[in-house]
Amino acid sequence: MKRPTFIEGAAFAFAVSVIGSVLYPMLSWALPGGTVLRLVIAGISLAYVVYLLSRSNERIGRVTTLAVWAITAVAAWVIAPSIVLYVLLHLGLVWFIRSLYFYSSVLSALADMGLNGLSLAAAVWAMSWTGSVFLSLWCFFLTQALFVFVPHSLQRKPGTGRQATHSEDRFDVAHRAAEAAVRKLSTH
Repeated sequence: MKRPTFIEGAAFAFAVSVIGSVLYPMLSWALPGGTVLRLVIAGISLAYVVYLLSRSNERIGRVTTLAVWAITAVAAWVIAPSIVLYVLLHLGLVWFIRSLYFYSSVLSALADMGLNGLSLAAAVWAMSWTGSVFLSLWCFFLTQALFVFVPHSLQRKPGTGRQATHSEDRFDVAHRAAEAAVRKLSTH
C-alpha cells in the first residue's frame, strides 16, 4: 500500500466535512447537543483511524489498534467531563496511531504533534469566526492532510547530510552484501 497523498487527504477532508455537517443538525433534533457532538467526533475519529490504517504499509497490530481506540473512545465518552478534554483525547489517539504507523523517529512524531495542534487551532478559529461545522471540519482535516509532508524519519546518518531511516540502512547494507556475494560466486 502506498503512502497517502495530500490530494487524497483533501478529498477525505471534504467528504468528512460534508458528512459531519449533515449529521450534526440531523442528530441535534433527536439528541442533546453534547451527546450529538461527542457522537459526531467519535464517528469521524473512527473513520479517520480506519482511513489511516488502510493507507499504512504496516500490517501488524491493526486489530489491536482498533481495539485500543474503541476502549479509549468509550472510556473518554464515560469519563471526560468536558468536550474540550474529549476532543483532545481523540486528537491524541489520532496522533498516537499516526506516530505508530507512519513515522520511525521521535522527531517526526513530535512534528506530527505540532501539526495536530495547528489543526485544532484552525478548527477552533473557523468555528469561532463562522460558526460552521462544515468549515471547522474542513479546516481541521485539510490541515491534517499535511501530515504526508512530515518525513518518515527526521534522524540523520552520522557523517552525512542526507536523511535516512535505520531500517532502510540495514536493508541497503544487506542488499549490497547479497549482490557482492552473488558477483563473487558468479566469477568463481
